Amino acid sequence: MHRSRPTPPAPGAPAELLAQLRADRRAERWVPAFEQEWTAALEESRRTFSLAALYEVVQVWQARVASAPAVDAFLASGRDESGFVELQKIRSRRR
Repeated sequence: MHRSRPTPPAPGAPAELLAQLRADRRAERWVPAFEQEWTAALEESRRTFSLAALYEVVQVWQARVASAPAVDAFLASGRDESGFVELQKIRSRRR
């Protein structure tokens, strides 16, 4: 069976994404985080001769940007999330 490969982002996607991040109200947090992940992916790409890490960074950040309005709406709804258990606690219980 032949697996389909994920479609690589357009050549200008990283620059367009960075411009979107800089224009967002979360730019103070998001831009340094993106740049750090991008730098790490560049190093991995140099080491492995693969663009997969770079594609993954772009795809993950595109998903974050796309989901931001839904996250904002959820947070603005005033729902109380204090009753949830942290994932770390659940994982530690399983061990």
